[in-house]
Amino acid sequence: MLDKTQDAKKAVLYRMVMESHTCPYGLKAKDLLKRSGYVVEDRHLTTREATDAFKAEHGVATTPQVFIGGVRVGGYDDLRRYLGKPVADPKATTYRPVIVLFALTALTAMAASYAVSGSPFTLRAAEWFIAFSMVVLALLKLQNVESFATMFLNYDLLAKRWVPYSYIYPYAEGLAGLLMVAGALNWLSVPVALFIGTIGAASVFKAVYLDRRELKCACVGGASNVPLGFISLTENLMMIAMALWMAAASLGYIGTHAM
Repeated sequence: MLDKTQDAKKAVLYRMVMESHTCPYGLKAKDLLKRSGYVVEDRHLTTREATDAFKAEHGVATTPQVFIGGVRVGGYDDLRRYLGKPVADPKATTYRPVIVLFALTALTAMAASYAVSGSPFTLRAAEWFIAFSMVVLALLKLQNVESFATMFLNYDLLAKRWVPYSYIYPYAEGLAGLLMVAGALNWLSVPVALFIGTIGAASVFKAVYLDRRELKCACVGGASNVPLGFISLTENLMMIAMALWMAAASLGYIGTHAM
């Protein structure tokens, strides 16, 4: 057990600082120590040889390394634990990516609406919110379409029967979203959004609510830790709702709107 009272506000930090590389975790450790009230003795490891010698001397595999009261605390994550701060688990499930995405697309839609009409609270803003969300979701999937396709094949009903659909899906979603932003070619965007949204909603509902499977959602790309469930279903229901709304507007069943 480390003695936190001994030299409690003094720390020695060993970190890599070279011409071609400055360790980002070393910078984060130094900042965290200073913000926590420590006086930091900042010792630079300026060559690979010096770094390797330091690791061998102390029997560690990585740098930076923090010492407090003459006792090694460890690296950046170890320092956070020592100071009683949470350490992120890269494998933990989280809704943060989709929350941030929908929040920013909603604000972007409101900003665009304000620029066009002088008010952020318009019907066009609601339409743009869904369309912008589709475009950004497609962008995230297309960053690594192979990774997305692999995760998508775990649950999508059509992709399981026809693998190329797992590669087509993000392009179709992006195309439909862009056309909806522009209010152009409704005859194309409406059926595309309705088709992929309906298949997606049915797939998620079956996997999560009927089969009770615990899966990760491919909605924000294949590397996400977002659990498959309500958020995934919402993405598809939004596309369906938007497609039906635009179809009704095009056929004159509802009043004309900004699109």
